[in-house]
Amino acid sequence: MSATASALREPLIDGDKGYARVTEDVCRIAEGTPAPSWYAGLALSSAALLTGVVLVVHQIWTGIGVWGLNKTVGWSWDITNFVFWVGIGHAGTLISAILFLFRQRWRTSINRSAEAMTIFAVMCAGIFPLIHMGRPWLAYWVMPYPNPMGPLWVNFRSPLLWDVFAISTYFTISAVFWFVGLIPDLATMRDRASGLRKTVLSAASLGWDGSHRTWQHYEMVYLLLAGLATPLVVSVHTIVSFDFATSVIPGWHTTIFPPYFVCGAIFSGFAMVLTLMLVARKVVRLEEYITPRHIDAMCKVILLTSMIVGLAYATELFTSWYSANQYEQFAFLNRIRGPYRGYYATMVFCNAVVPQVFWSQRARRSIPLVFCVSLLVNVGMWMERFVIITTSIHRDYLPSSWAMYHPTYVEVGTFLGSFGLFFTAFLIFCRFLPMIAISEVKGVLDYAKPHHGGKHGH
Repeated sequence: MSATASALREPLIDGDKGYARVTEDVCRIAEGTPAPSWYAGLALSSAALLTGVVLVVHQIWTGIGVWGLNKTVGWSWDITNFVFWVGIGHAGTLISAILFLFRQRWRTSINRSAEAMTIFAVMCAGIFPLIHMGRPWLAYWVMPYPNPMGPLWVNFRSPLLWDVFAISTYFTISAVFWFVGLIPDLATMRDRASGLRKTVLSAASLGWDGSHRTWQHYEMVYLLLAGLATPLVVSVHTIVSFDFATSVIPGWHTTIFPPYFVCGAIFSGFAMVLTLMLVARKVVRLEEYITPRHIDAMCKVILLTSMIVGLAYATELFTSWYSANQYEQFAFLNRIRGPYRGYYATMVFCNAVVPQVFWSQRARRSIPLVFCVSLLVNVGMWMERFVIITTSIHRDYLPSSWAMYHPTYVEVGTFLGSFGLFFTAFLIFCRFLPMIAISEVKGVLDYAKPHHGGKHGH
């Protein structure tokens, strides 16, 4: 029996009554009055967002000299946060596109929120390189644009430009994929609404009429978008890894970075999905849709990617030793024994050790334990990005230029503000749009009926 339907109460798989209950359960979240916890969460995230806005304006007005960067460490907290947020956004496309192509039906209850999370995470990621440009009001310079001197071409050898094309493409495809998936559910909400809400939903649902012909075209478009989005999961974080791998700095110049970054992005993205979904299922009472089976499946993905990331850590150490390059060896010894050794130890513990508890099915079914592990993984993955970026450059070839990096309150506040943007956008999404794909869950219900039980196995 399928993942979603198998854990639902018996009336939910009983013909039309089951379909009606799915619609009612999902729509009540967007149509009803929010719980006090929603208002509390929105107030907290909005305060963080406002703090971030004030500090972003301050650093743009004053200059990025308010950061803790120095002549040795020119990249640190800002690029760490950029790579962190891009990684968070990977799980949404993976869950929606790749698992859809592989016909993994357990994705149906979590794909909508994961897709929204992707869009919001990419928005947060874009803040940091934009500010790091120094003059963000000239951001349009990274695009070829008409000018009196003819076509003004950008520097295609710049990693900053690669990120611009990668992130803008990823954001565009992810947003289109998310919106197309929303159309049937927006039409469902349209038919239940009235007044201004009905007018807005009518425009957003693009004239959806639910006919066989409409569904046929919709499913073809959705399949094509899934196929188009799938390579982006690999390509986007691969390009982000090229920011470092194409340099000649010890600790960065390595061919393992592309697959290493991609697996790490999936690892951190699934951890963030788990964190949000575990809170959502409790707050808005979606235990019947986000079931222990879904949590178990995501924990297995986290375990797999944790082992890949742990293998990457070991491979880096082995490569530096086997290379017999004293600069490469020093870079990794500095990570392990240098002044940032606490960050490295935390990274290894959170990313390679903690997720091993998921070998136990009892651990995968323990909601508090899964929640704690997902939080630790997110902490560990942030530490990983900081270790890769900062410890590789704070001690370079000349001891006379060695320097320590310490973030200022401006950088910490900006990072806090990015979390405020993320959670504010996610809470607004949960309030006004269906968190769960109604049409896809109804499609899964067919496989829960008794005459399908033997054919479609778990």
